[in-house]
Amino acid sequence: MKKLIVASFAAISVFALNAEICVKSGEKIAFMGDSITQQGNGTPAGYVNLVIKGLELCGVNAKKIPAGVSGHKSVQMHERLDRDVISKKPQWMTFSCGVNDVWHGKNGVPLEKYKELVGKIFDKCAAAGINVIILTPTMITEDPAAKNNQLLIPYLEFLREEAKKRNLRIADLNADMQALLAEIKKTDKMPGNKLTGDGVHMAFPGNCMMAWGVLKAMGVEESMKEKIYAAFEEQKGAHTVRVSLSEKDMKIISEKAKKSGKKVADYIVEAAVK
Repeated sequence: MKKLIVASFAAISVFALNAEICVKSGEKIAFMGDSITQQGNGTPAGYVNLVIKGLELCGVNAKKIPAGVSGHKSVQMHERLDRDVISKKPQWMTFSCGVNDVWHGKNGVPLEKYKELVGKIFDKCAAAGINVIILTPTMITEDPAAKNNQLLIPYLEFLREEAKKRNLRIADLNADMQALLAEIKKTDKMPGNKLTGDGVHMAFPGNCMMAWGVLKAMGVEESMKEKIYAAFEEQKGAHTVRVSLSEKDMKIISEKAKKSGKKVADYIVEAAVK
């Protein structure tokens, strides 16, 4: 009986440990990636900023180190790892790489070379004491059967194997994206992209999907999802709307905004949603 109690306590302790968020307040997270990551940092509602917001809602105040560069592949990420990540001494690095390696075709990176470079990136991070969280690359068009998505499969399999072999945390965003699209398409039969603007780069729903996947990999519990998504929906920058106004209309709105002590854009938004 005593052994059973001890074993149960040990199991509870392990569960509690695993349930903890790995990132702690004051720690730095580097977000290494391509244009998806660059855009994820460049807008307030991008996935990088949503990850930081989600952590804050869980009581963790972390600092981001943006390291996404448009068009970059494993070759360029390996070349700039020291400058953009290691030299800044983060405790964590999310690694999103593979879309361009495949998407760029003949100018991309063959699988074996990709494996070599990614392995070196992980080795360098380990030597520098940086914990890596692997993000599997998201889809190349929202059609799982598309040629590039099929070509991406062995890259995904390699990253999943590396996560197991190296005991790294992984956000399987490709699997998450496919699952979410399948769920959306059960009820939404309209043509067009659902999570991206162009089939690759994330629209707001895609940024939310990515951010939640990363937060889960960091240890955020499922019970927080509703609260976190509600906060995401309140984040400015999710959408940009262009409105055509006459000069007369603009003068009227500007005057009203001035009287209310608000910027014109803020006044228009608040008036519209009342």
